[in-house]
Amino acid sequence: MTTSWRVRGATDHPTVSDQERPKPSQAPARSKRPGRLVVVATPIGNLADITLRAIATLGAVDLIACEDTRVTGKLLKAHGVGAPMTPYHEHNAERARPAILERLMAGQHVALVSDAGTPLVSDPGYKLVRAAIEAGVEVTTVPGPSAAIAALVVSGLPTDRFLFAGFVPSREGARRRALAALAAVPATLVFFESGRRLARSLADMAEALGDRPAAVARELTKLHEDVRRGGLAELAARAHGAPAPKGEVVVVVGAPAEETLGAADADALLGKALERGSVRDAASSVALATGLPKRELYRRALALASERRRPRGT
Repeated sequence: MTTSWRVRGATDHPTVSDQERPKPSQAPARSKRPGRLVVVATPIGNLADITLRAIATLGAVDLIACEDTRVTGKLLKAHGVGAPMTPYHEHNAERARPAILERLMAGQHVALVSDAGTPLVSDPGYKLVRAAIEAGVEVTTVPGPSAAIAALVVSGLPTDRFLFAGFVPSREGARRRALAALAAVPATLVFFESGRRLARSLADMAEALGDRPAAVARELTKLHEDVRRGGLAELAARAHGAPAPKGEVVVVVGAPAEETLGAADADALLGKALERGSVRDAASSVALATGLPKRELYRRALALASERRRPRGT
């Protein structure tokens, strides 16, 4: 009987049995069929926040590519998983990537993990994924925790449209230019930041983006989880002079205030949209552009379309 890395009820994705998996080797032999690269999300703080499928997958692959073997080793030990690891991070990615690709092309299966959360979010993993795809290797994922999404959902800010902006530049001038470029984006903004730069970044955000509603989240999912909400100016003032929080934080900033459109302005936009498409399409496009309620715009678009069809003089 062979063992499989499928967890009952967890997924219908094709599994890989032990018989199909080649044994790990420092110099793998070439196989007719490439292996599989699996992008596996890991906990962002609480070690219990890992899926059954992730545990099964990590225990079944031939190699785990990780940012820090000490961090990943702690996670594997906590869940009784034993698998060989190799470092893959921003400082060694160019050197390590060819060796990982060689294993994949030899038919071995590799899991890619980050120190915390979902790989490829502010780490060099996308280059490995891109290289694997270009080499004809199957790439799949075991989804799970993400600090950006976790912070967004507890921020109390709109979640229907958001932009993940990663880390802002560390230098003041570049940071201010980057923030100015984001000022007009009609969406909630999500940033990663280090604790030591938090106060300066919040002050620059308040200046470049205005005093928008925001939230600063840190230690998410851990015992001392802390989410502070308020205007950017207030949050910047709180951070100024206070001890820098340890580790990384997530800053969530509300979208710019929408300008109030009058009925005539909305009707003008709908009229132009109706020239290009249906009532439904017109309402959708104007709602997307203005943030106005789609249901009300649909009602106005129906009325405008009806007026246009009505014979003159009636």
